[in-house]
Amino acid sequence: MEGSNIKERAIRGIVSCAVKSYASGFSTRHLAEVNDENGVINMKIHNVFIAALGPEIQYYSALARSLDSSLGNMLECMAINIAALNYEVSQHVEGTLYREQTDFIAELLEQYKRNTNRRIPALSDYKGISKMVGTAETKRHESDYYLYDNETGMNYLIELKIGGDLDNKKARSEKEALLEQYCILTNRLGEEKVKLLFATAYNRYGEGNPWNQGRVRQFFCEEELCISRDFWNLICKLENGYDIVIDEYKKNAHYINEALSEIKSAYLTND
Repeated sequence: MEGSNIKERAIRGIVSCAVKSYASGFSTRHLAEVNDENGVINMKIHNVFIAALGPEIQYYSALARSLDSSLGNMLECMAINIAALNYEVSQHVEGTLYREQTDFIAELLEQYKRNTNRRIPALSDYKGISKMVGTAETKRHESDYYLYDNETGMNYLIELKIGGDLDNKKARSEKEALLEQYCILTNRLGEEKVKLLFATAYNRYGEGNPWNQGRVRQFFCEEELCISRDFWNLICKLENGYDIVIDEYKKNAHYINEALSEIKSAYLTND
């Protein structure tokens, strides 16, 4: 029990520090750019069609884009720091990959993309892929999260999309990269010690609701989805990890609101 309490305090400390640091940095950056025509907000407020709706709409439209992007980056870094409490964390995979494996992956992904007779993703699709050996090459992949659990020996390859959006043009290539990383690891460790996951920081359909985004479902099966609560519980290595993260975030969210108020006053007054 004491160990869980220590871990919870550490997680809360990371979340609190991340939110405060983000709020301070976001405010400092945008306040410094008030009179800079090339500033992040000023570069986006010259859309005449938005400007016609009034200065407040113009400002909020520009700020929302900046907030959404930078907040996502903060959450990614925060998640890595939390994961480091429980796992060995790396952001690249390097090792032996066989030509026969890359050929198999390419064909499999084409089957997922077909308009007719489309193959539905399943874990069994790539079972035994580590035995497809032949022409070898050494390859390195950058990874969102490669986590190694010292206690269980399990390796996790995670593709994290904060809100779950999977770009139509990149969906295939991102699953391809994950499968190649999977091969690199399983060639050395065995398939039973490696899991491949598509993760999100929150559920865009509402917490607890089914994840139904078609582009994700086209390339990832149910067992590969690690959505919202499941993701935070995994990296926190606690059954209530999600609840701890969200609770601490809400306790510190006022720092971001205060920063937004400062920015609003500066830009709308300046306008």
